[in-house]
Order: sequence, then C-alpha cells, then structure tokens
Amino acid sequence: MTIVQANVLWRPEDDYKVKPTLEEGVIYRPDILAVVDTAIDSLSDDLRELNLDIHDHPELKYEERYAHDAYTSFLEKHGFEVTRHHLLETAWVATYTHGRGGRVLGVNSEMDALPGIGHACGHNLIGISGVAVACAAKAAMEQLNIDGKVILLGTPAEEGGFGKVKLWERGAYKEMDVCLMCHPAPGPLHSISLSSCLAVIRLEIEYSGHTAHAALSPWEGKNALDAAVLAYTNVALLRQQIKPTHRVHGILEGSNWGPSIIPDNSKMYYYIRAPTTVEAEETLKRVVPCFEAAALATGTKVKVTRGFTGNELVQNKVLGDELSDVVRKKYGVIDYEYGIRDASTDFGNVSHLMPGLHPGFSIPTVPEGGNHTRAFTDSARSQAAHDACLVVSKALAHVGMRVITDGGFLQQVRWSLFLIF
Repeated sequence: MTIVQANVLWRPEDDYKVKPTLEEGVIYRPDILAVVDTAIDSLSDDLRELNLDIHDHPELKYEERYAHDAYTSFLEKHGFEVTRHHLLETAWVATYTHGRGGRVLGVNSEMDALPGIGHACGHNLIGISGVAVACAAKAAMEQLNIDGKVILLGTPAEEGGFGKVKLWERGAYKEMDVCLMCHPAPGPLHSISLSSCLAVIRLEIEYSGHTAHAALSPWEGKNALDAAVLAYTNVALLRQQIKPTHRVHGILEGSNWGPSIIPDNSKMYYYIRAPTTVEAEETLKRVVPCFEAAALATGTKVKVTRGFTGNELVQNKVLGDELSDVVRKKYGVIDYEYGIRDASTDFGNVSHLMPGLHPGFSIPTVPEGGNHTRAFTDSARSQAAHDACLVVSKALAHVGMRVITDGGFLQQVRWSLFLIF
C-alpha cells in the first residue's frame, strides 16, 4: 500500500481539476461504484444549492431549526421516509428500505455552526455529504435490486453539545450495522485522511466571592475575578510540563462586573484534550488543582463541574482499509497527518460503541485559515470544497454498499471493533 504524505496544503490558487495519480487494481463491485458516481454527480447542482442555503443560515447548537427543515424537505422530495424532531427537537432521521431484510447502513449529517463565525468548521459540507451518501446508496439498491436499508441521522450540536451522545442514549443508532460520516479540514490536494482525533473532558468552573467598593474598602471584598485570572495563569504555567500532544484551553467570564466593584463571581470553561481518554483523565488530575489553588489564594469558593467526556475517534480498520482502497484507485490519496487529528468530535463516543468511520477530507484553505477561523467559513462555501465533499461522499457510499452487500465483510468489521477493545 502506498501512503502519500504531502507537506504542502491545498491553497485556493491551486488547480484542483488536475487529476491525481491513481493506483491500478480491482475494486469491489465496480457496478455499484458506477451507480454511486452517477447518482452523486446527477445531484451535484441540487446539493450545491442545499449546501449554500445551510451555509448562509448558520445556527448554533440545538437551534438548527432552519437546517432541520431544509434537510428534511430535501430528503422527502428524494423519496425517503422522514421523521422530523426525532428524539431531540432539531434532530431528524431519513430512511429508505429496499426489499426485505438486509443489512443497515447508518450515516450522519451535522448541522450546527459556531458563535460569531458561522460555518467555520464546515458542517454545511458534512450535512450534504450525509445526504449524498444516503441518496447514492438508495440509487444503488434500487437500480441493482439490492436488499438493505440506509438510515441518515441528522445530528445537532456537535460543537459542545454532544448531540450524538444524547441520540445514542435515546436509541437512535441501535438499528445501524455501521455508521459513516466525514469532516473537512486543511490538507494536501485530493487527500482523504484516516487520522484519529483527541479525547476531550469539559469543565465549568465557578468562583464565588464577596463584593466591596474597589476604592473605598477593597479589603472587605473577596475577588472572584482575581481567582479566575490566577487560575488562568496557573494553567498557562502548567502547559510547560504537559505533553505536547495534550491541549488545555479555556475562557473566563462574569456577570454584573464594574470597575468600582470587587467582582463576587466569575465563571470559566475549560477543555482538556489528549490522544486517549485515559491520558486526558491523567492531565485532568493536574489541571483541577490549578483552580483549587486560585480559590485558596483569593479566599473565594470554587465549584468545578465536569461535563461530557468525548472519547478519541476510533477509525474501524476494516472500513478504513476499504475506503483507502477505493480512494487510492479511483479518487486521490490517503494520509494520516491531517484531518481533525488535534481536534475532537462527539462521533468519537459513537466509534467506541459501534463500527464507525469518520475520514477527514481536504479543502482549499489560506495560511492561518484552518478550522474555526473566519477564513475557513469562506473556504467551506467554495465550489472546490463542494466538489471535494462529493468525492469523499462517493468513497463512503462505496464502503457503505459493501457493508450492505457483503456479509463476510461486515463480520470482519465487527471483529475489528471487538479486537480494539
């Protein structure tokens, strides 16, 4: 197997119409892939319209009402059975069944955007990719008379809301044999990434103090803002002694502050990330004393509340190998250096509980314009990004159709998950 690792990121000025060098070889069921390619190509204009519509109407976690209606209307028009407001207010599910029995392909479409900067993580692309994969699987089952089912799940609140975890807990994934999705990121031209991502532990820290007049009698106060500043500094100093693969970052805020009042409250939000959940737990043990020490030094009270834990992403090896095979022979190159390697996703939790695949795919970005920047918001709207999204969608649909048509392959997929854990 040839793994291509490029050191040059895809830039907007690069000519992405230049075809990549592909490997020779036979792929599984080329008749299925031919239907998949044709189906997605024929939907490109409609998907582009949907893509831009979602991009131009960014919504925060659990507020994705416009996206909910846009996706469900689109899928109803394309012959899916749709359930709106599925288990969560802005979640939805679209299903298609052909024949009787058969295996079940699961797919995710994300919807939410980021505060102030819109679709700076490209969830507009993730959303239409899920639609493309589901529509391609439907076309293959119809045209080639293949028994099976595809379930497309619209998942809200990836950005800090752990929407997929809540949907899992409510049984949204129980019928799926596997689940597939993808994510845009900077990377080399024509590349699709099988990197993992970081586990994450989320904390909310609250300091309680006592107000006083900041000039007349400051000694009567207990300064909750000072506590937060001290905690922020403590964590900043700790970073020198943590592993370079770990991340600790956060913000602070307060209410009813004024320059002549000693603040009696402050709140901090922190994320602790590491390559594995076990490592994140170890770093957490070192971070929490930073907050406690600040309270002790300032005479304030501190409350540390732990939120959801996000597991690292497990790329199912058998699914990943099949994706790699079709990408290298038909579409582009595979890498393990880019994607969302140093970020986190709630799909990580899903991938620990069932067979899953979550490749990254490169889109053109400007320098210092990666995920969660305004420049990435612009990149996620580009025609080149749309075209790249459809390429990875074709590869994912191919993998999904192998799950549906090859029982031995699915058994290997299941064993692969078992052997990891």
